[in-house]
Amino acid sequence: MSLQPLEPLDRPVGLAEQVYLNLRAHLRNGAIVPGQALHETPLATRLGVSRTPVREALTRLASEGLLVSGGRSFTVPSLTRADVDDIYEVRFLVEPAAIARVAARAGDPGQRDAIESALAAARAAHESADAQAFTQSNAQFHDAWIKLVSNPHLLRVIERYADHMQQIRALTLGDPAIRRIVLGGLESITSALRDGDREGAAAAMRAHLENAKRAFIAAVGLDPGAAKEPL
Repeated sequence: MSLQPLEPLDRPVGLAEQVYLNLRAHLRNGAIVPGQALHETPLATRLGVSRTPVREALTRLASEGLLVSGGRSFTVPSLTRADVDDIYEVRFLVEPAAIARVAARAGDPGQRDAIESALAAARAAHESADAQAFTQSNAQFHDAWIKLVSNPHLLRVIERYADHMQQIRALTLGDPAIRRIVLGGLESITSALRDGDREGAAAAMRAHLENAKRAFIAAVGLDPGAAKEPL
């Protein structure tokens, strides 16, 4: 006798998952900064939950390298130059390859709607000198193209290492010159996607990452000489 197909269960997102997503969002937008201590009890009080889901969320973020444990608290690690080099080594290997795969699908305008919308928002924000709106549209552009990555394992790697570098947005996009360079990168990537140009998309993504890395290193003073060099 064969088993009847089972319908998936609808269940609300658990508290630990909700806390995890909340804290991760704050890490991504720079609201939680490197060196800031996170304690279970105050966080639980602010979020209106018990300490257990907070502890589970903090432990999960630590396992992903987004926090480090120090006794009874967790902190956002301050990245060293070696950390930045290592993270970008992974991103240089993964993201150009991923965007090349996306280019095969993004030639279809319907597949590209969210990307085009984010690019238009970035242009408008740059023209109006709105750093906050530009930061948001830059994040939306990233989210839009990675949603077209069909390989779930590749997607998880991209999301994990991109999260490590969200500080870039908070520390660099207040500078109009850097916003102009970032916008140029988004334009180049989108142009290649419109043409379905796999090699062009990969090259544009690599150039975009190189500029992001240099801007971050200069902004946090990891390389004193880089702070004086134009991007």
